[in-house]
Amino acid sequence: MTSSAAIGPSRDQVQAHRGTSALAPENTLAAFRKAAEQGAKWVELDVALSADGALVVIHDDTVDRTTAGSGSLGTLSHADIAALDAGSWFDPQFAAERVPTLSQTLSALGELGLNANVEIKQHPHHRSLEQLVDAVQTAIKARASHTEVMISSFDPQALRAMHLRQPELEMAILWGRPPEDWEAQLASVPASAMHVHYKALSIGLLEEAGKNGIKVRAWTCNNPTQLISFWDAGLTGVITDNPALFLK
Repeated sequence: MTSSAAIGPSRDQVQAHRGTSALAPENTLAAFRKAAEQGAKWVELDVALSADGALVVIHDDTVDRTTAGSGSLGTLSHADIAALDAGSWFDPQFAAERVPTLSQTLSALGELGLNANVEIKQHPHHRSLEQLVDAVQTAIKARASHTEVMISSFDPQALRAMHLRQPELEMAILWGRPPEDWEAQLASVPASAMHVHYKALSIGLLEEAGKNGIKVRAWTCNNPTQLISFWDAGLTGVITDNPALFLK
């Protein structure tokens, strides 16, 4: 935010949710390029394994919603997924978009000067958590040195596994509404941040998190006025479908 703008997050604490998914198909290189064009510094993205173990950037465990194809990731090879149109569902102008791998995405983010919040989900078709986190680790180790990465997940087990492999990375637990034992759950990872649905924020939560040195980011908020009362209380950042709304 500029000095003349209303209170809000610093530029490096605005994350583009699945890229700028308000203006381009989610989790595609087009959405990440749009985030860079808007001046964002971070993108949030989701990863999952194909049937043959390739780590692709997609939210669901099927390709039905975000491509022109259909089927479970557990039955589709990387070649199958890579051949799908991942943009026309959003707008015909994005017909050339594909589902990228995490490696392809991190390479593009390096060129764009963007950092990555990699959200890990355990889907039923994954053979094991070890297979998943090993694939994530391999991809992020090959990224450009200037590309920062944080790991987020609704699954503390996945975060613990990643922390053991990459203890230098920031770990963030995702919650719709934080549980009563949120401090203990963060400590069990250990995680230094929590990403909370913006409707579950409270001044008390933010103040308590601040006392413990815990960062709190709100997801997925697309109306800056809904967060105005929380910045002074210690809200760290926001994950949004349209970063430009918070970068004025």
